[in-house]
Amino acid sequence: MRAVRIHELIGPSGLRVDDVPDLTASTGQVVIDVKAAGVNFPDILITHGTYQFKPSPPFSPGGEVAGVVRAIGSGVTSVAVGDRVAATTLYGGYAEQLAVPELAVVKLPDAVSFEIGAATLLTYATTHHALADRAALKSGETLLVLGAAGGVGIAAVELGKLTGARVIAAASTDDKLAFCREHGASEGINYTTEDLKERIKALTGGNGVDVVYDPVGGPLAETALRGTAWQGRYLVVGFASGDIPKIPLNLVLLKGCQIMGVFWGSFAMREPAKNRAHAAQLFAWIAEGKLRPAVDAVLPFTQAAEALQRLERREVKGKLVLVP
Repeated sequence: MRAVRIHELIGPSGLRVDDVPDLTASTGQVVIDVKAAGVNFPDILITHGTYQFKPSPPFSPGGEVAGVVRAIGSGVTSVAVGDRVAATTLYGGYAEQLAVPELAVVKLPDAVSFEIGAATLLTYATTHHALADRAALKSGETLLVLGAAGGVGIAAVELGKLTGARVIAAASTDDKLAFCREHGASEGINYTTEDLKERIKALTGGNGVDVVYDPVGGPLAETALRGTAWQGRYLVVGFASGDIPKIPLNLVLLKGCQIMGVFWGSFAMREPAKNRAHAAQLFAWIAEGKLRPAVDAVLPFTQAAEALQRLERREVKGKLVLVP
C-alpha cells in the first residue's frame, strides 16, 4: 500500500509517499481501506515534532479517516468486512490502510460521503463534547466562537445554532465571517478591524456572552474572557495561534466564571462508549441535513504537504480532505 510519511521533523516539507507493507488485523483491531483522510491542525504540529504525542519518524500523520472495513481481528463484533466506517487515531491516517481499535470505529451512514465522513469526527466530536458535556450550552444562550471559519470553529457555529444558541462568530476577514453566517452565525466580529471587547459589549447589551469557544489562544483570549457574562464558561480548545495565553485569575473571581479544558482525545479514550454515541449522533444529524460539514477542497495524497501548508497559512475555510 501507499502511505504519506514524515521522514524528518521539519514540517510538511518532510512528507513523501512511500510503498509500505499491507496491514493485518490483530485481536480487537479493525483494518480500514482508507477512502478519505481529514486534515487537521495537529497534523501540522506532529510533522514538526511539537504535538503532545511524538512518534518517531517515519510515520504517517492523520487523525481521522473514512473508508471500508478490510479485515477484523478476533473479538470484533460491532463492524464487519465491507462496512462503511469512519475512525479516529493519534496518527497514521494518511495511508491507504489504517489499523485501529474497534472502539475507535463508527459506522458511516450511506447518505454520508467518505469525504464528509473524514471531515467530521475530530472537529465536530471535539465541539460536541465541548458544548454539550463541558459547557452544557443551552438554547437561548449566547456563544462566541473565536477562529470561527476554521475546522472546529465552523463546527461550533453549526452545533451552537443546532442547540438553539445565538452564535457570534469572530474571524480575521469579512469573507470568513460571511462563510460563518452561511453556516448559522447570527452576528460576526472581524477582530482585525474591530475592537473585540467593544463589539462583544455592543452585541450583548453589555451583559457579555455565556460561552466562549476558543481554539486559537493568543492575545485575544484575555479579551474574550473579559467579554463573558456573570457565571460564563470559557472553553479552552486549542492554541492555533501558537501562543498559550497567561490569564489573570482575578477575572475568573470577579465574573464568577469557569475556564474549562476541552481535551477530546483524552475523553474519547476514557469514555469510548459515550464518544461513539456522540459520533453516531453527529452522523445522524448530517444524514438528516441538520449539520453541513464544510469541505474547502479534496486533494490527492501526493498534495499532502500543500494541504498542510495551506492550513498553516490560515487559508482554509472548514476542512481539507486527502484521498488516495
